[in-house]
Amino acid sequence: MTSPADARSSKTAENGKPIELDLLLYALPYPIFVLTEKNRIVFANAAAESFLSSSIAVLKRQTLDEFLAFGCPLLPLLDQVRRSGATVNEYGVEMHSPKFLMPKLVDVHAGPFPERAGHILLMIQQRNMAQMIERQFTHRAAARTVSGMAAVLAHEIKNPLSGIRGAAQLLEPALSDEDRALTQLICAETDRIRNLVDRMEVFGDERPLAKEPVNIHDVLNHVRRLAETGFARGIRFIEDYDPSLPFVPGNRDKLVQAFLNLVKNAAEAAGEGADHGRIILTTKFRPGVRLSVPGSNSRVSLPLLIQVEDNGNGVPEHLRPHLFDPFVTTKHNGTGLGLALVAKIIGDHGGIIEYDSEPRRTVFRVLLPLQERKRGDDQNPGE
Repeated sequence: MTSPADARSSKTAENGKPIELDLLLYALPYPIFVLTEKNRIVFANAAAESFLSSSIAVLKRQTLDEFLAFGCPLLPLLDQVRRSGATVNEYGVEMHSPKFLMPKLVDVHAGPFPERAGHILLMIQQRNMAQMIERQFTHRAAARTVSGMAAVLAHEIKNPLSGIRGAAQLLEPALSDEDRALTQLICAETDRIRNLVDRMEVFGDERPLAKEPVNIHDVLNHVRRLAETGFARGIRFIEDYDPSLPFVPGNRDKLVQAFLNLVKNAAEAAGEGADHGRIILTTKFRPGVRLSVPGSNSRVSLPLLIQVEDNGNGVPEHLRPHLFDPFVTTKHNGTGLGLALVAKIIGDHGGIIEYDSEPRRTVFRVLLPLQERKRGDDQNPGE
């Protein structure tokens, strides 16, 4: 086998025999490419051959550009590696190719190849879209469970709570100051329980959203102002917005509620770290995969990407599979309904929410559909 760019780099195994670098790369389960300055493929492992449905002999006769559709976002990332001389990690990149039956959503890791100047080592990790879609249905099923529970609680608890609170208020004038403090405690606790039930009742609202064209940057700017004057004081915000992003078909108030929850979680996580808290708000336009998702009766494209990133300690490993389930929380006094509500709102907008988490970096990604224009109506985009 020809080594990448004829480089014969090796390491020594425990038995003293050299381990060829190309053998290590070839054994990895992810597609690995080594590219020249003009993106000519000089090495590809078995996973890369399978990924592009081509043999190594075919791959080495062509450039990577020839396997990708025009405008594929992977190519600018490779240019970025060459300009910066540093490794680039990009998540949720959509790859289009004549070799694919449908676009593939992948994570890209690319960096300079130390064995040959100007060469790039590229690794691609494909996302499992079926898992993403299945997760959205799970979120909505969990929301329906909370909805049923809220209906029971509203009938069985809220009505008696009103009676308990009223009785405490009637008793209060005739009591001593010491006993009056107890009636006030009863009133405060009944209000707290009632507010919790009210929050759960939101999950039972199955009415279609009243949608209109929404500027997602206006939503994020409003959320940022609310955060900076309240729970996120002292947190540094960084904005990385795509100014050409088109409108989102949605309900502005609901979207504010969803992203306010995400930013609040990010602020609380960032505040736990030893370093200064930081939240990065990012928007990007990506050609979307056409999917059937909750909240839509047809297959839709989800090209609008909104990210909320923090530099907190990350999500605990044992909570990650259930993060969007109701009543799952890392907070001592939390209800665990915030992220479940976010998942419901995004699902009601025909979108998807996912996340990646590691120490010092947690990213929540929201994928939303475009606001389509009706033919002959330039002012009012279609639903």
